[in-house]
Amino acid sequence: MAHLKEKQLDKASRYLFLTMAITVIKQDRRHIANGAHKIKEPYLELLGKMEVCAREERKHLRSFMDTHQVYVIETSRHEAFTTFSFMAAGYEEKRNYFNPAIRRKVEFILWELMEKALKQKNVSP
Repeated sequence: MAHLKEKQLDKASRYLFLTMAITVIKQDRRHIANGAHKIKEPYLELLGKMEVCAREERKHLRSFMDTHQVYVIETSRHEAFTTFSFMAAGYEEKRNYFNPAIRRKVEFILWELMEKALKQKNVSP
């Protein structure tokens, strides 16, 4: 972390894991919509609200990253680890993440999004 500023790295990391959370939400919506759930609407509505919250936050993060020319890309994936490159101001920093740790980070974000979505006023009766 010698060259990238802490704020840049934090925003890029949040963007990365938030993007993964959005992917999980989309997959879950598809599974519920096509699954054998008897009453799907409450789950689909909750996931929909979570996705809206996530997209809104990601939009702000993307704006910050564009303004500060911060980029993050996956550079390699192995059984236990995934490597991401964070780039800003001509510097590059590689970070290895233990795949179960990625899962925990995404799960934590899903809990945050669920909490935000549940606090929103319900549209349905």
